[in-house]
Amino acid sequence: MRVTKPTTAVTAATVLLTALAAGGCGIASSSERDGGLEDGAAAAGIHWGACKNLPKPAPGAPAAETDWECGTLDVPLDHDKPDGEKIGIAMIRAKATGPREDRIGSLLFNFGGPGGSGIDTLPGLVSQYKTLHKRYDLVSFDPRGVGRSEGVHCLDDRALDKYFAADNTPDDKAEEKAYLDRIHDFAAACEKKSGKVLPHVATESAARDMDLMRAALGDDKMHYFGISYGTELGAVYAHLFPERIGRAVLDSPVDPTQNSAQRSLAQAKGFQRALENYAEDCAKQGKQCPLGDAASGEPAVATEDVADLLERLDGKPIPASSGRDLTESLATGGIAQSLYSKQLWPLLTQGLEQAQDDDGATLLLLADALNGREPDGHYSTLQSSFLAVNCADTKDRYSIDDIRDRLPEFHKASPVFGDFMAWGLASCDGWPVTGKRSTPQVSAKSADTMLVVGSTGDPATPFEGTQRMVDALGGDVAVKLTRVGQGHGAYGSGNRCTQEAVDTYLLDGRAPKNDTTCRK
Repeated sequence: MRVTKPTTAVTAATVLLTALAAGGCGIASSSERDGGLEDGAAAAGIHWGACKNLPKPAPGAPAAETDWECGTLDVPLDHDKPDGEKIGIAMIRAKATGPREDRIGSLLFNFGGPGGSGIDTLPGLVSQYKTLHKRYDLVSFDPRGVGRSEGVHCLDDRALDKYFAADNTPDDKAEEKAYLDRIHDFAAACEKKSGKVLPHVATESAARDMDLMRAALGDDKMHYFGISYGTELGAVYAHLFPERIGRAVLDSPVDPTQNSAQRSLAQAKGFQRALENYAEDCAKQGKQCPLGDAASGEPAVATEDVADLLERLDGKPIPASSGRDLTESLATGGIAQSLYSKQLWPLLTQGLEQAQDDDGATLLLLADALNGREPDGHYSTLQSSFLAVNCADTKDRYSIDDIRDRLPEFHKASPVFGDFMAWGLASCDGWPVTGKRSTPQVSAKSADTMLVVGSTGDPATPFEGTQRMVDALGGDVAVKLTRVGQGHGAYGSGNRCTQEAVDTYLLDGRAPKNDTTCRK
């Protein structure tokens, strides 16, 4: 499990259920796109046309009556060479549903990652944005290096099954060597299959792509909704183009002041806190709670039970009905995935109950969602793209000795997740591209007012980073809104106060008073 930047887990319950229901969205070929255009011609540099194989709605959810268009925008592979080789950025759009005279413009979404596909995600979440959709064209995209936009490919599906199942918390020098060998082999495979794009997938390049999207969509300013890693992408855009950023929401912000080790340690603490919050809720179920003495209300007991399970799996994986085994690494990833949203807590309870009976099915299902594995065994580029962007962004590189020195601090922060987070710091070791800097540049003092929204119980982008993002943007640029509640992603959490504040800002341009707190 690697979470040095937050994975695409905002509104994780909806995304997971959608992913379980169906595969992803394909982009029509150029001939199909041209044939699907309303006027038979390219519009504003983007060839819009019919989408292919859009995700099905989550089980039990009504199908959204939305007319989707898919298209491709050609951008420079290297923005320093604007007349050089081009790559295509895959995009998706649903035009505003209200009267044309009330339309504000396009609202561009990035749902997180890095590595998340906006084309796969937006159709499954469109019902959440019904109010905004009346006056905005809803637009999203696969960033460069992701999915249909020259997505980074490394290992085949069978090899990825082995890679994600392997031991990520080595206990001796032999296991340490095997761990590093796997990391180096993975990096070599990425370079072999996707070496052309690896030097050009950093967040700054994606932000420059967004400015070309803005121009192609015909908008003077870019109105933006970024979640999780999408907040970093939006903040970098605001730094590069402060005069072009319009109404912008940064939901569940990344802490822009932390380097990789600091961010990983903060996440270890965040996921530990979320596990303890889950255990407290679980204890209210009494005997139905699978955490032994968790009914006593002692979070430490829950921590011990989960840690004991992971230690048992380290020695002996347990089978799942799919024919695969649940290993320690997969179980840790599955537990982490379930903590992104309170809606997924029942699945964690089910998974822990099954694991006690030597059945790894549900925890394996959750791990597959984290790793981008579809029900048919095919992997998206989610984790490969995540690693490629992360290693292109950060210049931080950590040796085995560095990690050994940090292990006690990480383990103290989380007996369950700490070791995994610490060893994940080696992920960029041997990567073929040198990263740019330790922290992103996000200062945007001349930008219009931006809205930064944080959740007090967020495991992946802990709440402490919200004020730091506000401060880093600079001056009076950002307004802070706090949601009191569990999970990653404030707007889609069901908190009515938060949703109304964001809608008012995006529709009317009126931000809430700074430091407003939403409790329900």
